[in-house]
Amino acid sequence: MPLALLALAIGAFGIGTTEFVIMGLLPGVAQDFGVSIPTAGWLVTGYALGVMAGAPVMTVLGTRISRKRMLMLLMGLFIVGNLLSAVTPGFAVMLIGRVISSLAHGAFFGIGSVVAADLVAPDKKAGAIAMMFTGLTVANVVGVPLGTFIGQSIGWRVTFAVVAALGVLGLAGIARLVPDMPKPEGVRLRHELAAFKNVQVLLAMAMTVLGFGGVFAAITYIAPMMTHVAGFADSSVTWLLVLFGLGMVGGNLVGGRFADRALMPMLYVSLGALAVVLALFTLTAHDKIAAAVTITLIGALGFASVPPLQKRVLDQAHGAPTLASAVNIGAFNLGNALSAWLGGLVIAADLGYTAPNWVGSALAGAALVLAALSAALERRGSAPGSIVAGAGDGAGVVASSAEQRRAVRS
Repeated sequence: MPLALLALAIGAFGIGTTEFVIMGLLPGVAQDFGVSIPTAGWLVTGYALGVMAGAPVMTVLGTRISRKRMLMLLMGLFIVGNLLSAVTPGFAVMLIGRVISSLAHGAFFGIGSVVAADLVAPDKKAGAIAMMFTGLTVANVVGVPLGTFIGQSIGWRVTFAVVAALGVLGLAGIARLVPDMPKPEGVRLRHELAAFKNVQVLLAMAMTVLGFGGVFAAITYIAPMMTHVAGFADSSVTWLLVLFGLGMVGGNLVGGRFADRALMPMLYVSLGALAVVLALFTLTAHDKIAAAVTITLIGALGFASVPPLQKRVLDQAHGAPTLASAVNIGAFNLGNALSAWLGGLVIAADLGYTAPNWVGSALAGAALVLAALSAALERRGSAPGSIVAGAGDGAGVVASSAEQRRAVRS
């Protein structure tokens, strides 16, 4: 594998770390700034909303310059945002820093995937893309727990300074190792936006928002939940996040393996089981061992749905997948934002630190309902403005009748 993939993986590692490490640092940040835990949760919500807005915008802007230069600019944004979070004099400035760093997230993975695939032979493209995403996976097993440990031992500002240093390392690697590539052809926005007229594309993205949101309703407030309810010490949050990361890695591998074989059944199982486990977490959170097992299961079930959800969007937006894929990355983070906000509301209403688990269960259950609705519409061929071009396991391609008429005329 080319060394350029290592540079991309380092960038992905840094981005994955800064996205998720805040969950383990919320109590310390809230205490230092004199704000409540629900208010501190806006650092999760703000980042997620930034990814949601930045993914499509940065992806489109990235077509105007070379991919290498765009990746370098994105890492520059990432560095600035994390440095601002590290030296912030107040909560509002830290929130701004989180949003700045989040703008790099979606476009980096979208453009980076294209670059990774172009670096290798055609029969090795999937492996190259997987190599880049390994950085994100490893971040949740190593980067996030280590960043949490550093933040609790030395200070959360040091954590963000270290993450910024990772960004510098990634930027240097991209500048040194990634070859110059020709400027990509401009995105035809009218054609790309047409994919969003497809009801199945919208349903798939709604499943992404609700399903992934179910996971982060609980995980966003995992630190106060485990210390105040389960009775863990603050330092134990580190290894609990390791368990979540290990569950995520295993679930992602299983979901990816079965996404091509039985996409919709995989979604039914993962979303349904996730809803049940999150509901049970309101009980298991009171026992240390049961809580640790449940956290692992939430990571596994939540991320088992990621590959089939992403593939579902790509299948349904087959004619114009570029923007749809970028927006779906934003949809994952919209789910983060929605769940963090709702979780903060129920905590602020004095319903307890386990109340967000009920929110997560309801969101995952709603995603399961949408999955059943999507499959039913596909089987019946009754999605408004669409006709089924293929079915099978529910991952068939849906093409709009307007697109077909244009194809006939051409």
